[in-house]
Amino acid sequence: MSISAKLPTPQAPPPVPGSKDIVLAFSGGLDTSFCVPYLQERGWNVHTVFADTGGVDADERAFIEGRAIELGVASHVTVDGGPAIWDGFVKPFVWAGEGYQGQYPLLVSDRYLIVEAALARCAELRTRAIAHGCTGMGNDQVRFDLAVKALGDYDIVAPIREIQKEHTEVRAYEQAYLEERGFGVRAKQQAYTINENLLGLTMSGGEIDRWQAPGEGAAGWCKPRAEWPTAPLRVRVGFQKGEAVSLDGQPMAGHDLLGRLNGLFAQYGVGRGLYTGDTTIGLKGRIIYEAPGLAALLTAHRALEEAVLSKLQNRFKPDVARKWVELVYEGFFHDPLKTDLEAFLASSQSTVNGEVVLETHGGSVGAVAIDSPHILNAKGATYAQAADWGVEEAEGFIKLFGMSSTLWAEVNRG
Repeated sequence: MSISAKLPTPQAPPPVPGSKDIVLAFSGGLDTSFCVPYLQERGWNVHTVFADTGGVDADERAFIEGRAIELGVASHVTVDGGPAIWDGFVKPFVWAGEGYQGQYPLLVSDRYLIVEAALARCAELRTRAIAHGCTGMGNDQVRFDLAVKALGDYDIVAPIREIQKEHTEVRAYEQAYLEERGFGVRAKQQAYTINENLLGLTMSGGEIDRWQAPGEGAAGWCKPRAEWPTAPLRVRVGFQKGEAVSLDGQPMAGHDLLGRLNGLFAQYGVGRGLYTGDTTIGLKGRIIYEAPGLAALLTAHRALEEAVLSKLQNRFKPDVARKWVELVYEGFFHDPLKTDLEAFLASSQSTVNGEVVLETHGGSVGAVAIDSPHILNAKGATYAQAADWGVEEAEGFIKLFGMSSTLWAEVNRG
């Protein structure tokens, strides 16, 4: 399973003597906007690539393209990445069913798609130079660099890491740098670092970094409690082999389905969390995250799995899932162990077929009904209600099942 299933596998182009073309993974935010004039002033012809992974509307997409032009890039390309991020990340992530450290749903995993889109542009321009706007303090630099190194022999330029050698207040420096050259900075970029894509939204900076309660400005997709609708929301999600394929009976492409779920459940404040995690580089990272659609999908998928997988599958699978999540979180997206783990996850989904009804009154979501031909129902027994075995069988099972513990107690009883 790879994002590359939807994009041509990047091939490092032959070097062009004297080439000063460089491809910059571009989002239009403060960091990548800063990178453009910074690189230009060092002699680079900057070609920007925006991988639209579904987190922006038409207005924002137009802003990003306009921002690139305003900054004077040599060329700008926008890549539609919704289908690739669904196939390459969302499917195996939902199969795994675990967040990083039991909570965070890996919302910046579109970085791997962004790398592949940027490297495809490198091939077109016959350059081996690629740039990104990651800082030296965070995890994204690891994801970008390791993904690039796994896919070919490229020269990586990271302007934000470079300026950290001389400046401690990096964001303030970037803002002043742009303003001195006549480029404005949007208000939300002054206070927070915001990442949005099909998977969800993350926000850091300001009072969040200071371990304080988030202010009113730290608002994303999810509506606050006062704005939740009064009527509950119910939706029905259909699955085939563990992949969500329909919404309320209507077949739908995965990335479109996730986008619909984002819009529906964000109105009820579902999927928002304030999270502190152990980062790859060893710091504590504190962010607000919002993933309404993924929260709904994970809830539905887990409810269906609990009903159709065997006890041993349900017990063992989380161990595989946690390792898969750690690999993706820490940048090992192309490591062969990840491929191995995905083979197990895919195998476990053969009977994860059916429909799940989700319901929310706001804040959280629950699975209230399950319909599947593979539910492991015993025909003659119902838990705590009825059984088709006798008292002697039950007593014999308990005796043998607990024999080791009972013997220990008998031998060591004071």
